[in-house]
Amino acid sequence: MSSPYETVIGLEAHVQLATQSKAFCGDATAFGAEPNTQLSIVSLGYPGTLPRLNKKQLAYAIRLGLATKGQITKRTTFDRKNYVYADLPKGYQITQDRAPISIGGHLPIRLPDGSSKHIRLHHIHMEEDAGKSIHSAGKNYTQIDLNRAGVPLLEVVTEPDLRSADEVAAFMRELRRLVRYLGISDGNMQEGSLRCDVNISIRPHGSKTYGTRTEVKNLNSMRYARQAIAFEVQRQTELLDEGELVVQETRQFDPQRGQTFSLRTKEEAHDYRYFPDPDLPPVQITKKQIDEQRNRASQLPWLAYAHIYELLENDHKDTENIIDEPEVYFWFSQLMDAGLPPKHTAKLVLNKLLPWLREHDLQPAQCPLSAEQIGKYLQLIESGKVAAAQANAKLLPALLEQPEHKPEKLADELGLMQLQDDDFLFRLAQVVTSEFPDKVAAYKKGKKGLIGFFMGEVMKRSQGKAEPKATRAILQKLLENDA
Repeated sequence: MSSPYETVIGLEAHVQLATQSKAFCGDATAFGAEPNTQLSIVSLGYPGTLPRLNKKQLAYAIRLGLATKGQITKRTTFDRKNYVYADLPKGYQITQDRAPISIGGHLPIRLPDGSSKHIRLHHIHMEEDAGKSIHSAGKNYTQIDLNRAGVPLLEVVTEPDLRSADEVAAFMRELRRLVRYLGISDGNMQEGSLRCDVNISIRPHGSKTYGTRTEVKNLNSMRYARQAIAFEVQRQTELLDEGELVVQETRQFDPQRGQTFSLRTKEEAHDYRYFPDPDLPPVQITKKQIDEQRNRASQLPWLAYAHIYELLENDHKDTENIIDEPEVYFWFSQLMDAGLPPKHTAKLVLNKLLPWLREHDLQPAQCPLSAEQIGKYLQLIESGKVAAAQANAKLLPALLEQPEHKPEKLADELGLMQLQDDDFLFRLAQVVTSEFPDKVAAYKKGKKGLIGFFMGEVMKRSQGKAEPKATRAILQKLLENDA
C-alpha cells in the first residue's frame, strides 16, 4: 500500500578538502595520524592567536562553485558560529553565514531507472571542521581527538528537492565524483572526507507546504543514510497518523539498532549567535582568480558520462563503471584516443586490467601495457588467432608480467596460436566425420546440435588449437554436403 505522504529531503554535505594544512593555520591534515598530534596553539584557540585563510581552500571553493553553476560572491566574509562542545576547542567554529562563497547553482544526478534530475543548491560555504568524539563500547567516558579540528571544509547546502533515499544516494555519489574530478577532495566517506546531514520531513501528496523537519547528523555512509531516512520517514508517518506533531530537532543515527534518537531541540540561527569574525577581513575575489578556477573546473563527471555512453553505444552499466573514478576515465580516454575498439576495450579494462591493477596496488596510469600492446592483444582475439578464453587465462597474465614482450610473439611461445590452415582443418574434419557415421546420419536427420560433438572431437585432436569459427564452417559444409 502506498503512503499518503511525500518525503521531502534537503542535504548539508560536508566536503573535506585535500589541502596539506588546515583552514586557518599550518597544522597538518593527514588522515590516520596518532590522536592529538596535528595541533598548534592556533587550532586549539589559545588567547592571542590569529587565524590566516588557506589560499587553496579559497581556490577549491571557487572551483566547486563554478562547476555547479553557482554565483561566486565577489566580496566574501567569515563569521563565528558559537556553541560549546567538547570537540570544539575554541568554543566557536569559523564559517560563513552572511556572504557564502557561492550562491545557487545545481548538481545533476542520475537515478537507478536511468532518469536524471537537477538538484538545486542553496549555497556553498567555507568553514573549518570540529574534532572527533570517540564513544567506545563499554566505556563510561568519551575520548576526544582534535586532529580534525580546523580541517578545511566546504558545506554544500541543497534546496529541499530530494524525494527518496535513492535520490540522496545519487546526489552523494555524484558529489563524490565531482570533487574527485575537480581534484579538491578524495571523497572517501569511510575516512570522513564526505559526510552529510539529512533534513527529513513528510507532507501529504499534493501539498505545497513543507512539514516539520528533523535533522539527522553526520552520516558517513550511504547504507546508514538509507537506514536513517527509512526509519525517520516511518517514525514521522506514525506520529502524524496518531494525530501527534513532529518536533523540529537534531537526531543521531544508531547503526546498531538502525534507529535515530534525539540529541537536542533544533537550533535556529540566532541560537548560534553568529557575528563577523573580527580576525578575518573580507576577501575580495578577482576576475583573475575566477578565470583560473574556471579553467580547472571544465572536466565534469556528467560530461564524461555523456562522452563514454556514446562510445559504448548506450551501455549504462559499463559507462558508470568507467567514469566512476577520474583516473580510470582519463586512462580509458587515452586508450580511445589511440584508436582502440571502445566496447572490447571497456570489457578488458573493467573485467581484467583494473582488478589486476588493484591487486598490485597500482593506479591506471601505472598499467604496464601500452595502448599499442592492448590493441594488439585485442586484435589477436578478434582475428581468431588466440581463443578468448586462452587469451584471458594465459596470455594476459603472462603479458602483464612480461610487458616488454610483443603479444603475438608471447602467444606463440606459449603455444596459444590457433590453427587457421583451412586445408589442415578440412582433413581433420574428414577424419572425425568418417569415424562417426552414425552421428553424421543423425545430424542429417535434423539433430543439428551434434555440431558441438564434432567441434569437440576436432578440438581434441588439434589440442585445442583449431580456430573455432573456421572449424565450424568447414564441419557444417562437410556434413551438409556429404553423400
